[in-house]
Amino acid sequence: MSKKVVLKLEVRDEKGKHKAMEVVSSFTGIESLAMDMNEKKLTVTGNVDPVQIVRKLRKCWCTQILSVGPAKEQEKKDDGKKDGKKDDGEKDGKDKEKDPTKELLELYKKYYPHYTQYYCVHSCEENPNACVIF
Repeated sequence: MSKKVVLKLEVRDEKGKHKAMEVVSSFTGIESLAMDMNEKKLTVTGNVDPVQIVRKLRKCWCTQILSVGPAKEQEKKDDGKKDGKKDDGEKDGKDKEKDPTKELLELYKKYYPHYTQYYCVHSCEENPNACVIF
C-alpha cells in the first residue's frame, strides 16, 4: 500500500537538499520525492516505513513527521448530493475508523523522545588550581 509521508527537514542549502534526497532515494519502494525549500518540507510517496526514513535523516538533520496518509486522495462520488449534505452512515464510518497517522506519531514519540542536553560550566573561582585554556 502506497503512502504519502510529509517531513519537516531543517536543510539550509542546495547541497544539503541534494544529500537528503540521495539518502531517502536509497530506500526501496520510493515512487516520488519532492522538496519544498521555502517551507522546508520533504514529501515522499511510496511503500516505505516513515520511521526508517526519519532514522536515516536524523543522523544529519533535525527531522519531524508532519503527516502520513494514503498516496492518492480517494475520489469523492457525487450521487446527486450537490446540496452539500452527507449521510449519517458516512459520518459514523469516519468516526469509527482509527486514524493511522495518530498511531504512527505515538510510536514515533515513544521510540524517539526528545532529550534535553545539559551543559556543565565550571568557573575558575571554584577550583583555583584548575588549568584554564582560552
